[in-house]
Amino acid sequence: MSKKQRYDDISDDEIRIIGHSDNTRNTKRTLFVVLAIIAVVAGAVALILTRGNKAESVEMNAPYIPIYGEEQQLVEESSVAQTTHLSQLVVSPSERGFTELRDTTINDVPLRIYIPHNAELTLHVGKVDRDDKDIIYTAEAAFIRADNHAILGAFVCKGEPLAWGLSMRGYCASIDGEVTIGVADNSPLFEEAINRGGYFFRQYPLVDNGLFVANEPKNKSTRRAICEREGEIFMIETLSKESFHDFTQALVDLGVDNAVNLAGSEAYGWALDRDGEKHEFGTPNFYTGRGKMPKNTNYIVWRVAESGVDTLVQE
Repeated sequence: MSKKQRYDDISDDEIRIIGHSDNTRNTKRTLFVVLAIIAVVAGAVALILTRGNKAESVEMNAPYIPIYGEEQQLVEESSVAQTTHLSQLVVSPSERGFTELRDTTINDVPLRIYIPHNAELTLHVGKVDRDDKDIIYTAEAAFIRADNHAILGAFVCKGEPLAWGLSMRGYCASIDGEVTIGVADNSPLFEEAINRGGYFFRQYPLVDNGLFVANEPKNKSTRRAICEREGEIFMIETLSKESFHDFTQALVDLGVDNAVNLAGSEAYGWALDRDGEKHEFGTPNFYTGRGKMPKNTNYIVWRVAESGVDTLVQE
């Protein structure tokens, strides 16, 4: 029988061992060994992939956000974006107002978060009384013009308009205890603040409805902002010098819905925590006689609320 005749009856889906019986045994033994090796390698690869996915899952559960001053007492958050509020404290409505301080790191940007409890937001022009125990947080708000030291952009303090104009599109308003942060060329809240004895100022916009807002300044500095996230109002600052871009991206990744800039760098301010301890930031030159403070230097001031109810933004 020719080779052609021997192989013509092999179908496409059939395997036939050709050769003598001893060779057949050797071939089967070799095939078994090869299959065993393939099975071992496949199992090892599957194990490595499983461990890799598990490690990635653990990493994705970051960050850990410790309460300031309690470095050994970490609070694990499976996902910042899934947390309703950044605050982890239970606060009675009748408790005296204070500021909760929390530290975290987003995209290698170290941040300190200041969350006011049972307090109301006002604006103040001029020197703030450092001995006023009702002030639980204060930081410089609107910028001052270099040429005439006037407030830059629209500004309303307790119903009195002190500046007009659209220098920056970001705004923050506090009217009847309701805080609103947003971005707009014209906001009806300016007139409403005047008519209802409220507060309004403009600053660089950083986050608009969860979207990144680019700004021109490219230098690095200590950055601060007032933010709204799922109805919760808080202030935030960098613990290192950062660009506007990196700071804004960190806010977006934190899940901030809206944010506007506050004066950063060495601008002075402080927060009063639950134990009554004052945490200062910036340089208090203007308060210690080592510098001359422009008369229109202005501040956001969170004061202990008479009602004792947490201040939340209303959509």
